Amino acid sequence: MRSLTTLPKAHLHLHFTGSMRHGTLLELAERDGIRLPSSLVEDWPPHLSTADEKGWFRFQRLYDVARSVLRTEDDVRRLVLEAAQDDAADGSTWTEIQVDPSGYAARFGGITAFTDLVLDAARDASQRAGIGMGVVVAANRTRHPMDARTLARLAAQYAGRGVIGFGLSNDERRGDTSTFGPAFAIADRAGLALVPHGGELRGPAHITQCLDHLHPQRLGHGVRAAESATVLDRIAASGVALEVCPTSNVSLGVFSTLEEVPVRQLTEAGIDVALGSDDPLLFGSRLAGQYAVLRAAQDFSDVELAELARMSIRRSYAPSDIVGATLTRIDDWLAAEPADLGDAR
Repeated sequence: MRSLTTLPKAHLHLHFTGSMRHGTLLELAERDGIRLPSSLVEDWPPHLSTADEKGWFRFQRLYDVARSVLRTEDDVRRLVLEAAQDDAADGSTWTEIQVDPSGYAARFGGITAFTDLVLDAARDASQRAGIGMGVVVAANRTRHPMDARTLARLAAQYAGRGVIGFGLSNDERRGDTSTFGPAFAIADRAGLALVPHGGELRGPAHITQCLDHLHPQRLGHGVRAAESATVLDRIAASGVALEVCPTSNVSLGVFSTLEEVPVRQLTEAGIDVALGSDDPLLFGSRLAGQYAVLRAAQDFSDVELAELARMSIRRSYAPSDIVGATLTRIDDWLAAEPADLGDAR
């Protein structure tokens, strides 16, 4: 087996606070006397289920508790740097990190000041970790669509200056997807990638709504498309890529086992799939781990895993030189002699 940490790849589905190292969470909480729930300490990673809104509330509460430990600019810079270093160690050459600035605005001087901070941190982390980084500004679907328009205009101001995309996250069962269309139109006019979540907690009908009203180039998750041949065909025909996060899907109860995550079904339908870790802090597995679980649970070959890595970099918004160099390195990885590593990663 070839090492999956040396397989060059891109990371296209990573949330800001969710990228935090567990050890960093514990250290920052201790520094400021923040009491963490046991599920983020001795029972970590937490046992989660989002089968109903109460389960999602528990998941979101843990995320909010984790966000509360970010108190200073240095904390933010540390988080971004460690996320970049962890991705580089996992073979990533390009990482797109997703953040909702409104969730941090009160503590960091407003959405513009916080966005400036994140972008500066990403530039510094990119140089120090040796990988490229882009930022996706994401709206929260549990808030009013006018808030999403505000964030879309913010993202548009930074187009070409580190912000590469606009997203929509949080509980997919909340809000009316069509009402977020105007925000995505603002982002589209600015030339930003449109990368909302959809097709995880809700099924194929909601994917259709996302396609109709948000016009994405990529869809966060989208795995429930496997329930409808019609929707699979539409995604493939429209060229929309899916950001699939296997360990997240199982941890949140979307699928019962890793064997059920329909990666092969999606790719066999002609859909590009980019593996992502979603929130390593809450799910306990980073980028290379997503490739490892497909190798272990679904017998993905190195040839198949290399093709998933190619899809990730091709469907990224990395500069062309990073894309070209990464594709060459993937070919080199596959051409090298495999070794018995004794380690699924």
